[in-house]
Amino acid sequence: MKKFTAIVLCIVMIFSVFSICGYAENEKKFYLVLGDSIAYGSGISNSREACYGKIVSDTNGYDYANHSIPGHTTTNLINRLSNESVIADLKKADIISISIGGNDFLMSNLIGLMFDSIVLGDHTEYDKIAESFYTNFCEIIDIINSHNEDAVILMQTLYNPQSGYLRAPYQEGADRINAAINRYNSENPGEIVIVDVATALGDDMANYADDEIHPSAKGNEIIAETILDKLYELNLGSNAAPVIAAEGKDIEIPAIFTSSLRMVGFIFNAISVVYNFFAGIFA
Repeated sequence: MKKFTAIVLCIVMIFSVFSICGYAENEKKFYLVLGDSIAYGSGISNSREACYGKIVSDTNGYDYANHSIPGHTTTNLINRLSNESVIADLKKADIISISIGGNDFLMSNLIGLMFDSIVLGDHTEYDKIAESFYTNFCEIIDIINSHNEDAVILMQTLYNPQSGYLRAPYQEGADRINAAINRYNSENPGEIVIVDVATALGDDMANYADDEIHPSAKGNEIIAETILDKLYELNLGSNAAPVIAAEGKDIEIPAIFTSSLRMVGFIFNAISVVYNFFAGIFA
């Protein structure tokens, strides 16, 4: 009788182990997106259904939350991480995607920065902003780790959506942000995983919305594919090919919006030609 009881207990234990393993395999991962308007999906009108975060979650069957806010800087994100609902999702997240940094430049006297860059060739303020970004980014990762040390943190590089005379000053900003991200990665190995969105989007204007700031529907799909490739590489995703549950709808921006910025770039370039001409004469 004792032998029979022991055999039954062994069988029960074996089935319990298999049940636990099966549950662990079937348990959904939680995917959390944090950051700015890029992460929010501001380049498309149906961002909730078609932004890259939603595409990634739909493709791999993740549970999903997106706490991104358009216009947010690194300082705003630090404050956002004290929100109770954000903290609750941080604690249960398996994967966290972050897009932040662009607004650290865009919200810091953009016209003045472009003037300094195009006319004077002076990037002192760029360097100050990049250093502030680095300090804030370190704090962001520390806060995340204080709530959840196990989540994989995916940090996206900053792309350049501009063409013409504005491309160079924008690139100065993007290069400094990306250098700061790489600096953090080298000084804190294993803390973040860099997702090279900048290279994936490149300089193809079809990847950007009419506002020439945010990714278009096509751009969101490219970002999703880039993230999915990385997750597949990390054995955190089952599929590297994006599943598009809802087609993104590109926003429509009046041409005067982008033409005004282009005009500023043209004027500053003209001033730089005159400035450099006279500077050469009186040097």
